[in-house]
Amino acid sequence: MLQIDTWKRVLIWALVVAGLTFALPNVFYNRVEQHNDAVAAIKKSGSTPDREAQAALWPSYLPATLVNLGLDLRGGAHLLAEVRVQEVYASRLEALWPDIRDVLRPERETVGTIRLQPFDGETLRVRIGNPDGMDRAMQLVRGLAQPVVSLTAAGTTDLVVSGQGEILSVTLSDAEKQALDDRTVQQSLEIIRRRIDEVGTREPTIQQQGADRILIQVPGLGSAQELKDIIGTTAQLTFQPVVSRTTNANAEHGAGEEVLPSLDESGTFYVLESVPVVTGEDLIDAQPSFDQNGRPAVTFRFNPAGARRFGDYTAENIGSPFAIVLDNEVISAPVIQSHIAGGSGIITGNFTIEESTNLAVLLRAGALPAGLDFLEERTIGPELGQDSIDAGKIATMVAFVGVLVFMVASYGLFGIFANIALILNIALLIGVLSAIGGTLTLPGIAGIVLTVGMAVDANVLVFERIREELKSARGPARAIELGYERALSAIIDANITTFITAVILFVMGSGPVRGFAITLGLGIITSVFTAIYLTRLLIVIWFERRRPKTIEV
Repeated sequence: MLQIDTWKRVLIWALVVAGLTFALPNVFYNRVEQHNDAVAAIKKSGSTPDREAQAALWPSYLPATLVNLGLDLRGGAHLLAEVRVQEVYASRLEALWPDIRDVLRPERETVGTIRLQPFDGETLRVRIGNPDGMDRAMQLVRGLAQPVVSLTAAGTTDLVVSGQGEILSVTLSDAEKQALDDRTVQQSLEIIRRRIDEVGTREPTIQQQGADRILIQVPGLGSAQELKDIIGTTAQLTFQPVVSRTTNANAEHGAGEEVLPSLDESGTFYVLESVPVVTGEDLIDAQPSFDQNGRPAVTFRFNPAGARRFGDYTAENIGSPFAIVLDNEVISAPVIQSHIAGGSGIITGNFTIEESTNLAVLLRAGALPAGLDFLEERTIGPELGQDSIDAGKIATMVAFVGVLVFMVASYGLFGIFANIALILNIALLIGVLSAIGGTLTLPGIAGIVLTVGMAVDANVLVFERIREELKSARGPARAIELGYERALSAIIDANITTFITAVILFVMGSGPVRGFAITLGLGIITSVFTAIYLTRLLIVIWFERRRPKTIEV
């Protein structure tokens, strides 16, 4: 008997209504986008009359998720950056000096005095007072070497230690440099992704290219400079002991010390110990706030290890100045008044509310392990994107109209049912893309066009099977029921093979290929749903009302 249970009918219509509801905001794209931007701005920095007016452009009880338009459709910013991995080598070697000093100090009777020599960025050199103790010094320093963490460098260590005369030299091994390169680029990728996502841009493309380059594409940004402002700051936060304060940028300083300018006081410089007590890597949280005078500031909190080091240092150095350094500029250098326990504090300076908010974002995302050189930057205007959208619309409409006409001409009333399902299929596909926050690119539009062509394939199989059953002198209800039952296996087999292809394209591909795979895969799912369930429901409803004695397909 040709029938569908009530709960199934309710479920089918509920899914259709849900899909149409999520697809609806895309009909009013600009209005919903202004609403979303206003809501985000209100949450971030407070309400204003203009923001409230923009937020009211779309009802709050309706979904406000949109299909994100890719760079080729919307325009935006394109950057190709090269990671300065040499900076990581230098930082790694500089951080070794306290450990080398501590391991050699107990052996002063053997090695003599220990003095750090000027650092050239590639080799850490230590002068010892007794050349006869060089072998012992090299043995002790080699004990600091660690195995290289890499699948391709098993059994190697990270340090190369040599000695000549009074100079002990320490460099990084080639295996450690390769491992550092890989880790630095991967860390930079993740930090850039977190910064861009937290600032609120939509669906960025962030990919590694080659050994030390990163491709960054962000749709919707007005210029490449705006993107550089978001990711171009390393946001390296350190807390360093102050040696002295001066007005001379070239003030003399000893090995292991550096001269950095003050951010707030023009013409003021600080001589600091190069090795920080705590770094931004020990931060677990940073939030915009206000100081006791109501000025914008940033509060921070350390992890247990950082909190312990921070607390121990402040307890031992009460009355001494302590510099807070951001990107090689001293933000402030307060005097330690008391033991600071708990691992939390506040960064003050001449910040605006926006600057303190952005600084908190950068600190939460973490410091870039190395600087970036921007080799290529482009701003893709929205005019090119609009041309692509118009071309995509024309292609989709031509395919759409062609399929609609063919189905009506071939299958009459049943073709009309298939066309209704096809229209709802496209709406459901847009609704699913909106619900998951998917990105639509030009290849994605090609996937939709292909979906339009494939969407009626299942209906064609069903209708042709119904025709065969009608030739066997079966009644209309039995013919329709058998048509769906016997075409089901062919429909499933055909769509599963195409879906597997879409999955492979998504897993193995990147960028535009993934955009095509997503729309193709989702289009297959919605097509099968509309063909097997929705079209059948429409036919059953018609059949129950008309009760025809014969049917023509």
